[in-house]
Order: sequence, then C-alpha cells, then structure tokens
Amino acid sequence: MDVTLKIEVEQARGRVPVTVLHLQGWLDAQSEELLLAAAVEVYESGARHLLLNLAEVENLTSAGMRAMQKVYKLFTPSGESYKVAHMKICNAPPQIHQVLGITGFTQNIPNYESQLAALDSFAE
Repeated sequence: MDVTLKIEVEQARGRVPVTVLHLQGWLDAQSEELLLAAAVEVYESGARHLLLNLAEVENLTSAGMRAMQKVYKLFTPSGESYKVAHMKICNAPPQIHQVLGITGFTQNIPNYESQLAALDSFAE
C-alpha cells in the first residue's frame, strides 16, 4: 500500500479563476508539509481561490486536518472568514467526509459533492 501523498495542480475557471489541488494518498503527519508547500507555491504564484479535491484521499489524520486548516488561513483574508470562503473542498470519500463532519471541520470550510458544484460556488 502506497501512503505517499501525490498532488496534481489544475487551473480551472468558474466565475473566477480557481486553482485545484487534486490530492491522492494519505494526508497525515508525513505529508502535511507537502500540502502546505504546494499551497504556498500556488498562493505566491497569484492564486486566490483554492479547491482541494479529496476524491482520492485514502486516509486523513488530525495532522492532515491541521494542514488543511493552515491552507484555509493562508487563502482567507483576515476578517473575512465568515463572509467568503476562498478555500473549499470537494469529492470527499464517505470515510473522509465522516471524519470532517464529526470534527466540525465542514462548519468553516465549505464541502461540495462535485468539483463542478464547488467551482460554481466561488465568487469575486
């Protein structure tokens, strides 16, 4: 079993340009820095809307959730966390969706069942 996290970057367009990070593998303490580095790289390249596609995430630990929270803070302008989400997630497999729900994670970070629905939800 390969527990390495792989990240594929896609530039998509909804109402605004959105950078999509397709995650595959385990999001845990071993891969936390990899996700953060990828997010910082796209942010520094000018991305201001980010979608994490979790369709192929096999395991999510507290360290993985911590990494996603740090990415959320990077993409969310100070004082706007309750107004507009600049980072969203989509396609969480049932076991990952359950973990995110139990921990209350999806109360702050919008979660969508499809990438298209998530892309359509981004606004200026």
